Amino acid sequence: MLAIDLAKRCFQVCATDPGSAVLFNRALSRVKLQQLLSDHPPCIVAMEACATSHFWGRFSRGHGHDVRLIPPIYVKPFVKRQKNDAADAAAIAEAALRPNMHYVEVKSHA
Repeated sequence: MLAIDLAKRCFQVCATDPGSAVLFNRALSRVKLQQLLSDHPPCIVAMEACATSHFWGRFSRGHGHDVRLIPPIYVKPFVKRQKNDAADAAAIAEAALRPNMHYVEVKSHA
């Protein structure tokens, strides 16, 4: 799974394996994020729902990924330490694995 904390220039990506172990949690530029999503085998891509998450959701779906947009209010309880991009990305990953989590539908481009 790739859990992405979205920003304007620098995106924090937390990658986990099927057993929820963190493989990496690092910052990527917009170009590097596009490259990662294009080259990575299909997986779950989780993000907090916001205006730009719909763009990235469509981009991810275009490359075969299963997109999960989570309302920010549902991610907040999973932030375990001080609020920063790495902690937010890890919280998104944890929230996306919850069986009863509510997701927002990715809006199609109008």
